[in-house]
Amino acid sequence: MARKLAVIGAGLMGSGIAQVSAQAGWDVVLRDVTDEALRRGTDGIKASYDKFVSKGKLAAQDAEAALGRITATTELEAAADADVVVEAVFEKLDVKHEIFRALDKLVKDDAVLASNTSAIPITKIAAVTGRPERVVGVHFFSPVPMMQLVELVRGHKTSDETLAAAREFAESVGKTCIVVNRDVAGFVTTRLISALVVEATKLYESGVATAEDIDLACKLGFGHAMGPLATADLTGVDILLHATGNIYTETQDEKFAPPELMRRMVDAGDIGRKSGQGFYTY
Repeated sequence: MARKLAVIGAGLMGSGIAQVSAQAGWDVVLRDVTDEALRRGTDGIKASYDKFVSKGKLAAQDAEAALGRITATTELEAAADADVVVEAVFEKLDVKHEIFRALDKLVKDDAVLASNTSAIPITKIAAVTGRPERVVGVHFFSPVPMMQLVELVRGHKTSDETLAAAREFAESVGKTCIVVNRDVAGFVTTRLISALVVEATKLYESGVATAEDIDLACKLGFGHAMGPLATADLTGVDILLHATGNIYTETQDEKFAPPELMRRMVDAGDIGRKSGQGFYTY
């Protein structure tokens, strides 16, 4: 029996989640507010499948079948009969609240309501629903088709059954899970990368070392695949500023206070690869 997944938000993360899930045999409804956003999302999925086919990592007929399992829509109602719903919209609590309120009225009683948030406490998201025990964090990493990790986050009221169902879903699409048992802002991974990026930015900002040398130290000294400043450019300096700001607001822990330089870079539009300029020039 085919299982049904609804992904809310067709951006980079949402389309990536839809892509790996359809490839793993899930029937996927991909929902966004505009046809343009949906077109961008589905074009990205198709291009990614094509790349896997050209590299011999995916058979052409399997790519075609996976694409056939994805339905793009602007109607939230299409999520009504989904077994699992993953929200992957902008990292603003009020935007997520609006979606979870609507989903709460729409979806089946036993559906898993998941958020792909990387920094907002799941308990805060779940609080606007009548079923906080069915809400869980399922944090995928970018780019979704390449990254193995999924962070499962237990909200204050998330049930064991919901957590198990979320794990089953993530593992069914080929991912490896870690469990965050306490719903702290930033979970495990966002806290670690935020602390590292904040410290690396301070070292760079105060002239201790160049961006290249700080990144090289992490690559050769710690075996990181990519240094923290290059990671900030790839993720988006704006995204990381937002994440560290969220964690700092929640914890008042100084190590997460965003450095002046990060704020100025965002003010100037130097937000990394997507703008052509961040800690490096692209």
